[in-house]
Amino acid sequence: MMSRTVTTPPFGSVELSVSERGTGAPVLLLHGGAGPQSVVGLAQLLTDRHPVQVYTPTHPGFMGTPRPEWLNSVPRLAEVYARLMDQLDRKDVTVIGNSIGGWIAAELALLRSPRLGRLILVDAAGIVVEGHPIADFFHLSMEEVTKRSFHNPAASPLNVATLTDQQKAGMAANRTTLAVYSGQPPMLDDSLRSRLHAIDVPTLVLWGESDRIVDPEYGRAYASSIPNAQFELLRNAGHLPQIETPEQLVTAVWTFVEKTTTRA
Repeated sequence: MMSRTVTTPPFGSVELSVSERGTGAPVLLLHGGAGPQSVVGLAQLLTDRHPVQVYTPTHPGFMGTPRPEWLNSVPRLAEVYARLMDQLDRKDVTVIGNSIGGWIAAELALLRSPRLGRLILVDAAGIVVEGHPIADFFHLSMEEVTKRSFHNPAASPLNVATLTDQQKAGMAANRTTLAVYSGQPPMLDDSLRSRLHAIDVPTLVLWGESDRIVDPEYGRAYASSIPNAQFELLRNAGHLPQIETPEQLVTAVWTFVEKTTTRA
């Protein structure tokens, strides 16, 4: 884990904790409300299977990391990651985001950074789709969140009954930070869907067929709002396919990367 200071005018600076793995084509991997540990396995699998360097930042405030007061929304977090890409000085970056990480990734794409090569949204949040509301995560028990998040809840690495007090405190802090970023009403931005038409990079929208946090029809609406975006269902997966079906997810990701990479 490396610490990087990122300055975002006119707001200020923030210390980012960023994990870096592998060598090769750059990938920026943005975690969801489940925290950075929910994408560790995906980052490792990507670097094991393919020639990529995966950067996995911890959203400030998660895992007890510091969060400055000005950093209090998804668009501002997207600005931070645009500056991070500048600091890394990488081009043709593949940005992958799960859940609220997908929302952050969409806002990042709307900033039109020339460093962004392609966008992959995995069970992303953020838009409003009539008749397909996002589950009210903040009023659900962790047991209910697990049931809604997994095709097979037994596949969840989380067993609430066995959590230590420290782990419970960490989860509570993550939940509080997620509430800050997601705003009110939580987990959506009324304006986002109408702005997605401005995304101009190749986009893949991947969705767990059994996601009951944001259902597949919500995912199809996401894809249909982005010009030329592809939509693909992931079988036997819920809201966190990187945990339930990581091989299937990596295959879909890499197929898209290869198809959208221009070779000299």
